[in-house]
Amino acid sequence: MAAPKPRTTRSRSHRDVPDLEKMDAAYSWDALEWTKIEPVTRSVSRVNLDCLLEAEQVIAEGYGVVLVNTDEAGTLFVTNFRLLFLSEGTMDVISLGTIPLATIDKFNKIVVKSNAVSRQSEKSSPSRRLLQVIGKDMRIIVFGFRPRTKQRRKVYDALLRCMKPARIWDLYAFQCGPSKYSNTDPKVRLLNEYFRLLGKGSLHASMSMIEDGSFTLSNELWRITKINSSYTLCQSYPFALVVPKHFSDEEMLQASTFRARCRLPVVSWCNPGTGAVLARSSQPLVGLMMNMRSNTDEKLVAALCSNLAGVRGSQRRKLYIADARPRKNALANGAMGGGSESSSNYFQSEIVFFGIDNIHAMRESLTRLREYLDTHGEKSSDGMSSFLRHGGWTWGGGNLSSMSASVSTLGDSGWLIHVQSVLAGSAWIAARVALEKATVLVHCSDGWDRTTQLVSLASLLLDPYYRTFAGFQALVEKDWLAFGHPFSDRSGMPTVSGSGNMPYELSRQSSTGSFSSSPMRQSSGAFISQASSSPHAQTSNNCSPIFLQAFLVDLLDCMLSCRFGNFLCNCEKERQQCAVSEVCGCLWAYLADLRASEGGSHVHYNLFYDPTIPTKHEGALLPPAAALAPTLWPQFHLRWACPKESQAGELEVRCRKMAIQLSEMQKDKEIAERKAQEMTAAMESLKSELQNEKQLSTSARNVAKNASKECEAIKRAIQSLGCKVQVSSNGYCTVDIDGDLMKKSNQKSHPASRRTSHRSLPSPSEENDLSLSITVTADDVPSNPLSHICEALCPLRTRDGGCQWPDAGCAHMGSQFIGMKANFEAFDQLSIYDGYFKPE
Repeated sequence: MAAPKPRTTRSRSHRDVPDLEKMDAAYSWDALEWTKIEPVTRSVSRVNLDCLLEAEQVIAEGYGVVLVNTDEAGTLFVTNFRLLFLSEGTMDVISLGTIPLATIDKFNKIVVKSNAVSRQSEKSSPSRRLLQVIGKDMRIIVFGFRPRTKQRRKVYDALLRCMKPARIWDLYAFQCGPSKYSNTDPKVRLLNEYFRLLGKGSLHASMSMIEDGSFTLSNELWRITKINSSYTLCQSYPFALVVPKHFSDEEMLQASTFRARCRLPVVSWCNPGTGAVLARSSQPLVGLMMNMRSNTDEKLVAALCSNLAGVRGSQRRKLYIADARPRKNALANGAMGGGSESSSNYFQSEIVFFGIDNIHAMRESLTRLREYLDTHGEKSSDGMSSFLRHGGWTWGGGNLSSMSASVSTLGDSGWLIHVQSVLAGSAWIAARVALEKATVLVHCSDGWDRTTQLVSLASLLLDPYYRTFAGFQALVEKDWLAFGHPFSDRSGMPTVSGSGNMPYELSRQSSTGSFSSSPMRQSSGAFISQASSSPHAQTSNNCSPIFLQAFLVDLLDCMLSCRFGNFLCNCEKERQQCAVSEVCGCLWAYLADLRASEGGSHVHYNLFYDPTIPTKHEGALLPPAAALAPTLWPQFHLRWACPKESQAGELEVRCRKMAIQLSEMQKDKEIAERKAQEMTAAMESLKSELQNEKQLSTSARNVAKNASKECEAIKRAIQSLGCKVQVSSNGYCTVDIDGDLMKKSNQKSHPASRRTSHRSLPSPSEENDLSLSITVTADDVPSNPLSHICEALCPLRTRDGGCQWPDAGCAHMGSQFIGMKANFEAFDQLSIYDGYFKPE
């Protein structure tokens, strides 16, 4: 397949381009040369991709596809988890063109027709088939397909089926299972965090403690109640709550009826030293006239402000009620039964409005920001750089990293204003708790969006434990997950509904909006959006980037992708009904595995943290007002539109490179130390073997000396018998008996017989005991051979026929071989017989 040639003109200065017409021609859609891309036919069953995750399966594919943003040709796959784009030839994953299905906000088919050609050529030239994909993670990508191949239709239909499945069980997180990223039940971790807040961190929760209800611990001020263990008090609250110690469960039931969705005031964070409390709830149901009251609710709020027991003369703790909404919105909610508190009903209280807009304003603001960045970004979805779009003389985007400091240059998105409101409100709450030791009750309308943002960020500023890995996990699980931030609704994913015949039917929100504000601009061609009746091409009313305004990139990507089960459903009750913690993987285990694989050089680690200065990081962080001026988040907002601008600062990049090098050097050092230890052990082993060899050599020399002495003794003994010993060069020893002695023996014993004698000493290799044998071979063996042999040869024979050396065992009776054998043990006893080798 002939891939489109990269546009090298993009990197050239506008001065190198003669005029705008040539640029329009060079960068028109005709330059892609779609008709030159050869069709490729392959089967999905033959696809064998190493980049697929566990349980990830290919559903559809398109070959010869072009990623318009970067003019890269490749292969586009639709799996049960993501839209996967691989480069042609190398089959490398292209990050910009690869997006999880759950992260896709909407997608649409687009037809491009060129305005620069005549009608006749337009009839003969097919239209360009494009597929636009808009993500929730700030990217807008466009894929181009060859005409008349029906590949776009195949990919589009696969996205319709898989992007938002009909059942929650069809999500990839359930199909993949827990795999190696399994973890403990989140309820156990929530109780452990409650124990820490109550000053009982030495205790550890367990499932048995949850089952038998023995987790209801308390201290001087607060207690853990199990009144919501069956979620009958409030369906969106966790199973366990921290409440004032002397406030009964019956009073809690009464107080819950005065708050929206029964989300009554409870403790989210407390300072065990000062007694200061950060509480949360939903709006009170005061009505249109703002005249409805609840004595039980007022008593509960007052109990949150009680002083430490035993302190005399102390003033009552001040109460701040922080309403996250604009004042006019709070008053407008009174028409629907809601509203805000009156300071006259809550003793020594002050009502503060933060003016943070609702979820709909946040969603529209993010949409405008996304389109603005795509318009002025480096990798635009229309395949043209920004300076070309503005006539080739100016770059409308400028330097986005420096531009981000100015709110006005981001068009009319208003995104940074919203972020600044959240940051300022969180810092204000942290200052009241830390400096005044006050109690702050935070709420919005339902108490699960803006309230969660403010409470979690304020807790992050107040408690240094939440600025650690374990503490940050505890904070997210407590204030976002346990207290019911509706992740499924905000991310547009299916959730569990209590209506219908089936217990786990999925509810879909009605959607509005269209692609009329599509970021695809007209340049050299006309863009015609093909409207679709599918609900997937529209945005849900309840979708909103609330979690995006608070936390980290990896955490946010995992939440949007629905790869793990932590952020599925809308509350703890729904996740328990779906058994999410048992059948789905855990995000925290995955992130811990990433950090363990790269060590201290991982991007999650703070390179500027200095553990040698503990007081620097203890206590609350109270940033000045100037530090609350927001800027764009480059690592998230600019990573797709301007990858170069999304890189970290120069100092951080250098530090991280040095940290990586240090980590590699430490690994090399560990390897070298292990090799040195192995070499030391090998040297010790060789030294031990050398000592053993020396000992064996010494022993062998001693044996050889003893053998030499014994040989000399044997030689002298044989020579004393009148025999001659001859040793040849090859080590063989031959013993010859004197002929006269043999003749004399023959005449005495058997004059008529014929005998032949031969005596020899075997070689050392044949006789290891260095024994000596002298044999006489005869034609006939006499009846008493010992007497004849001794008379002829042995000088140790006594006159009476006995033997002076009875221990030698020199005769072998009953055999045809008769002779004398030297015994070394007998030679050791020579000193006993002094007359052996002396003449008589």
